Amino acid sequence: MAKVFAVSNHKGGVGKTTSTVNIGAALALEGSNVLLIDLDPQSNLTQSLGVKNIETSIYDNLRGEKDIKTIEIKKNLWILPSSLDLSAAEIELSSEPGREYILNDILTGLKDKFDYILIDCPPSLGLLTINALTASDYVIIPLQAEFLPLKGLAKLTEVIEKIKKRLNPKLEIGGVFLTQYDPRKVLNRDIADTVRDFFGKKLLETTISSNVALAEAPSQGKDIFLYNRNCKGATDYKDLCNELLRKVVA
Repeated sequence: MAKVFAVSNHKGGVGKTTSTVNIGAALALEGSNVLLIDLDPQSNLTQSLGVKNIETSIYDNLRGEKDIKTIEIKKNLWILPSSLDLSAAEIELSSEPGREYILNDILTGLKDKFDYILIDCPPSLGLLTINALTASDYVIIPLQAEFLPLKGLAKLTEVIEKIKKRLNPKLEIGGVFLTQYDPRKVLNRDIADTVRDFFGKKLLETTISSNVALAEAPSQGKDIFLYNRNCKGATDYKDLCNELLRKVVA
């Protein structure tokens, strides 16, 4: 039975898509069967893995119009892609009975086929993100090590607690990790201390460094391990994957 992770932060540009791709790719390298779900209308996850000519997207599945069709990216790694049509889903599904559980119902038929399912959430706290959190066992939160991304943490945790209370009692914060982190910068170290005070042991030890290869890999439609498995970004995400397996899943 798959463990489901929502990768969420309503602040954009913090590394949600990069983290979803590369945590998933690291898990696949470990031999696990992994499904990535692109729940962002911008379709950055889909584009980052070079997926084109999409016949069926998560939008079609949420509307119940087509059968689920996952796409194999490489050994042990699949994607359920997104499309621009998903931008209409918030409005179109708003009057559906049980609208918060639509994604959960979709995943019911997939959990036996995969070991891990990772959901790339949109940079908002709307209906799509609520669906992701309602369907997940854990939420993992990438946080850019700067001042502005820090400001929304209280609101995000408030939403998570409400969903845990009202919709998904099993939901837990699996971990928070810092992205674009440079330990030489005083600001980055101060942000780390502030996040540690707020989240305690939920702040993971592994940080993701600023690394040009992480920015280049999506343009080639590759995860960081296919693009340059010897770079610092690959090492960071490998370490992050191992820490999640050790502290969260174990």
